[in-house]
Amino acid sequence: MMGVVYTTFMDMVAERFSEDVLDEVLDDPGLSTGGAFTSVGYYGHTDMIKLVVRLSQITKLPVDTLIEAFGEHLFGVLVGKYPTLAEGRSSSMELLEVVDTAIHVEVLKLYPNAELPEFRCERLEPSVLHMEYRSKRPFSRLALGLIQGCAKHYGETLEISHESFDSEEQYETHFTIKRIQ
Repeated sequence: MMGVVYTTFMDMVAERFSEDVLDEVLDDPGLSTGGAFTSVGYYGHTDMIKLVVRLSQITKLPVDTLIEAFGEHLFGVLVGKYPTLAEGRSSSMELLEVVDTAIHVEVLKLYPNAELPEFRCERLEPSVLHMEYRSKRPFSRLALGLIQGCAKHYGETLEISHESFDSEEQYETHFTIKRIQ
């Protein structure tokens, strides 16, 4: 995973909880880096899982709740750092439809070694989008949080349902996203 994802997670933990909680999270002896992450580094996804699980143990909040909140936060940070990602798109549906074909292309220019999940989209109705998430990593809840962050960015209310179809080879989740307003 890209280092910017790790440093954004650490910033969120410090902001929403405290520097002391962040120190406790990073003091996990199972982390491959010893708790040191940089925005330009590249790290295995298992460290992120360990960080979120550790945060859950400390805060007593469910892992899914934390990872979704992080996804929402991450979207805002990424759009703030890279405003061209959302440029020319006037709604969450417009942006979500081009995650694979436009946004991930730009991400790969910045981070050529990134292993990105795959998203396939189909507009079922003007206000309904079917989105399929496929990845070697178990981060569909992060994707859900990113979708929620996208809605927040555009000031929209979305109704999001999802169903997982995980297998030994990959994690797969289908989202149905309906714009309410």
